[in-house]
Amino acid sequence: MKLHVSVLTILLLAVTITTHAQEKQINELIDAWHLAAAKADGKTFFNSMDDNAVYIGTAKEERWTKTQFITFAKPYFDAGKAWDFKPYDRDLHVTSNGQYAWFSELLTTWMGVCRGSGVLHKTKDGWKIDQYHLSVTVPNEIIKDFITLVDGYNMKTTK
Repeated sequence: MKLHVSVLTILLLAVTITTHAQEKQINELIDAWHLAAAKADGKTFFNSMDDNAVYIGTAKEERWTKTQFITFAKPYFDAGKAWDFKPYDRDLHVTSNGQYAWFSELLTTWMGVCRGSGVLHKTKDGWKIDQYHLSVTVPNEIIKDFITLVDGYNMKTTK
């Protein structure tokens, strides 16, 4: 019985260490990805995304494949001024098989506090971002004013 408990303890410890190491790798990738945007390092930024990645921005028409997103964002990177989003309060989860991860995070941005969420998967080259979704946060206390503002804007743009 003692041997059985010791083997189980060792296995649980190994899983915990592996999960912690993967979480560290993923957090480092996401942090480096945000830093690459702040430094206008397009190579690092876009190479962090899988070839089939999707980036969803804050406007309703902003759903880009990686290729479309590169076309949109490349001029900003080429000009040396992309965006500087500072992540904090990240919540990260890794599947039990260690092949997929998802997260949400709060970001300090020029738009105020935003929320980002994403999905990653492990490849032979390391972790890659499959999807990232950026959204603007709106405090509940002003949501009615926000809805009125957006509805008014939508009415003007659809005429």
